[in-house]
Amino acid sequence: MRSSQLTLCAGAVLAAVLVPAPAALAAVPAVPPAFPVPAAVAENEESHGSVTVTPSTIAAGGEVDLRVSVCGGKKAVGTSEAFSSPAYFNPAADGGLFAEARIRSDAQGRDYGITVKCEDGAGNASGNVTVVHHRTEPTAPVRAGGGGTALAAESDGPGTSHTLIGLGLAGAAAVAIAGRSVRRRRNTSH
Repeated sequence: MRSSQLTLCAGAVLAAVLVPAPAALAAVPAVPPAFPVPAAVAENEESHGSVTVTPSTIAAGGEVDLRVSVCGGKKAVGTSEAFSSPAYFNPAADGGLFAEARIRSDAQGRDYGITVKCEDGAGNASGNVTVVHHRTEPTAPVRAGGGGTALAAESDGPGTSHTLIGLGLAGAAAVAIAGRSVRRRRNTSH
């Protein structure tokens, strides 16, 4: 019994490989459309696809990557209220068309529609990008440093009195070193 099942499966695989798809589909009767389409409309019908937006959520002023695969040609133009200028699509290395678009820095936080029209062939695509408007910008430098040096950096710095005290201490240290070296010379010369 097992050999008959194996023979049947092998025959089905062999038939699927050897019989071309158009010949197999020719045997299936065509179903007429429920609503007849005029010939003029059928010839001018555009294909419709979707735009892949990466990232799909972005802050105002950011940049997004756009991809479409519906266009048969090599060029397309994408527009949106969110874009600072139209996005011009060119062939991507991995197929389809690719473009980059900059989001307007004054774009409000909401969803924006994207429309892509194929230039070289019939077709269009649509998609959405979500703009969030909560960019955080630094308001002051970061307080960093070793221990209390961050707080010391906020003051006006050393004044005249600090400078005079430092010079006095440096002078005293220089006199002490000179006096010690003179005393050693006297002791070694006797």
